[in-house]
Amino acid sequence: MDLFSAATEDKHTPLAERLRPRQLSEVVGQQHLLAPGCPLRLIIETDQLSSLIFWGPPGTGKTTLAQVIAHSTSSRFVFFSAIMNGVKDIRHIVSRAQEDRAHYGTRTILFVDEIHRFNKSQQDAFLPALEKGDITLIGATTENPSFEVNAALLSRARVFVLEPLDDDAITQLLQRALNDPRGYGGQPLTITPVAIELITGLAQGDARIALSNLQLMVETAAGAEIDEQFVNRTLQQRALRYDKGGDEHYNVISAFIKSVRGSDPDAALYWLARMIDAGEDPLFIARRLVILAAEDVGNADPRGLQLAVSAQQAVHFVGMPEGRIVLAQATTYLAAAPKSNASYAGINEALAEVRNSGALEVPLHIRNAPTRLMQDLNYGAGYRYAHDASSGYQQQEYLPEQLKNRQFYRPVERGYEKTMAQRLRFNRQQEQPCLNGENPEKGYNGNGS
Repeated sequence: MDLFSAATEDKHTPLAERLRPRQLSEVVGQQHLLAPGCPLRLIIETDQLSSLIFWGPPGTGKTTLAQVIAHSTSSRFVFFSAIMNGVKDIRHIVSRAQEDRAHYGTRTILFVDEIHRFNKSQQDAFLPALEKGDITLIGATTENPSFEVNAALLSRARVFVLEPLDDDAITQLLQRALNDPRGYGGQPLTITPVAIELITGLAQGDARIALSNLQLMVETAAGAEIDEQFVNRTLQQRALRYDKGGDEHYNVISAFIKSVRGSDPDAALYWLARMIDAGEDPLFIARRLVILAAEDVGNADPRGLQLAVSAQQAVHFVGMPEGRIVLAQATTYLAAAPKSNASYAGINEALAEVRNSGALEVPLHIRNAPTRLMQDLNYGAGYRYAHDASSGYQQQEYLPEQLKNRQFYRPVERGYEKTMAQRLRFNRQQEQPCLNGENPEKGYNGNGS
């Protein structure tokens, strides 16, 4: 039985399904995989199939490529939905595959749509059949397989990344729908080039959205001309592609953070707007700003962390939509602020040292000595009290002997941290504790210049 058998081509069948390609020559887009000589094309043309994972956004052709393979392979092809089926169904399919292989020498290709819907323990059910060669697996997922697919399963499959279709590919699909008898070929239909361009742009690289919108236009127009005004009126607004639980969520927040870190407030505001418009949790954004303020601005502008924490509290207090103003203020301040990751890098380096060298002994002179016995053991002996110096600084070693003079914090020469760097350099240059009333900050001014 061909589980990709053609749907009844009537007005009730979605246009995207009626036009789904069956041959490699009909596939539009993904030229980095399907151009002559490219690996996936060679695999399909030569029927030398191994287990595959198709990873990409919705509407980029994952199921379509599975259908093309189904029509070009000499194997038995089984379609399996992780939404509709369970582990019990896997056992049944594997049992049938073992029988076909043993009695007829027939290979079974199992296509698992939305494989990420199975948790990793459920995905283990595929492994024995893969290892024995009873099935060849093709998985489709919109989620990053590095996180959502069992590592053992992933190691046995080749991952192909599908990209959103470009505007030329979407336009080509729309034109095919208008001309193909499976679509609207031969029907009295008037649609302007501007309307096609607009539908293309609204699709955002998703073929299914493009064809669904075209179908909506045609059915709503009822023979009237489809122009720019009609499209705008019917579709009203662009539905942004943003899955709060998926890769696009992480892509957008990554772009936001990197724009702030890169001191580009305009780009940062754009990505902030993308998240707000898509319904992202404003407190999630605020938390990211707090982390960013400490990690990327740091002591170059200590007010950044204060502002970020205040923004988090303010957003929690006032809510949305007014909270967007607070988030915008914090975003633009942090983007424009001088940057330093010295504290972030310092704690990471210190942690690495602790894990490498273990629990080194605390120097005697800075040990706690609350009892007479500890004092007799010289705990605290030789400790120099910083406030005994007029400068508030006494030169002495605070690190374990094995790490003497080791530096973890390396302040940058930007913003307020430049002042801190000058103060620390001056302190390190002192050979004797400052007990004579001299100002250790003499020789540099306090404004960081």
